[in-house]
Amino acid sequence: MSDVFNLLLLQNTLRTATPVVLCALGCLMTDQVGIMNIGVDGMMLMGAFFAVLGSYLFGSWVMGLLFATVLGVLLGLFYYVFSITFKSDEFIIGVALNILAGGLTVFLLRTLFGVKGSFSSPGIVPLPTIHIPWLERIPLLGPILSGNTLLVYVSWVLVAVCWAFLYKTPLGFHLRASGEAPEALRASGKSPERMKRLASVLCGVLASISGAHLSLGYLTMFSENMSASRGYVAVACVIFGGSNPPRVFLAALLFGFIDALGMRLQKYIPSEITSMAPYVVTVVMMVAVVVLRQHRQAARERASRTLSEQ
Repeated sequence: MSDVFNLLLLQNTLRTATPVVLCALGCLMTDQVGIMNIGVDGMMLMGAFFAVLGSYLFGSWVMGLLFATVLGVLLGLFYYVFSITFKSDEFIIGVALNILAGGLTVFLLRTLFGVKGSFSSPGIVPLPTIHIPWLERIPLLGPILSGNTLLVYVSWVLVAVCWAFLYKTPLGFHLRASGEAPEALRASGKSPERMKRLASVLCGVLASISGAHLSLGYLTMFSENMSASRGYVAVACVIFGGSNPPRVFLAALLFGFIDALGMRLQKYIPSEITSMAPYVVTVVMMVAVVVLRQHRQAARERASRTLSEQ
């Protein structure tokens, strides 16, 4: 089993976790304003397609990221308009967006590239791989931390940036207040709707960029439904991590480790089982969180009754 449990497994963990980390940070933003955006899976899928389209048309990974970013802004505004302005059901809008993404990317794949299933070409320019000399000299950790694609390092930085933004800046405080106490925020002269629009746009951008990592960083191609429900896993990571950026990051790393381990175990275990493993763990995580929260709520109620009786 030495070909399974080695340093390469840890490096693959970072790569497979990156799209979930980026997408989960986007979900975290909308969660802070009281919006549960399950449409991030569709945003990720469309971001993956348009990143490939931009990279292929212009021969530049920068244009691929730009295409994904602009798309993310539009998708974030789309979700905001329907869920907040028109007051549509968030769950229905999210599901509709995921269905739209699946159908639209299949249609565009066949219309623009004339292929079915997947598209790959030497004309697709992947994200650059970053080698950091001083990191490479660190024993054991060097090969793991260095030599990853650009968005892997960006995702690490964004975890810290998101935490600092939410808990150390006035704008982050206003954003959280729009979900926790919107009327109090409105009374202070700030618009909760404006904060929700900002969160929705940030979510769209991060989810689309996570798709760009899938198609330009993790792979150099686009295939139908390549998001593989990672958006739903990202939502689960936000819940499991208690909407705290560092804990959400650790939850995404757990998914990445199980996903990477499953791929390396395929020579010993049927691929159907290894492919299922990350999602089984996600369900177990969700159940554990629900049970734990119910237990804590029951404990608080018992404590409250005890104090009232005294």
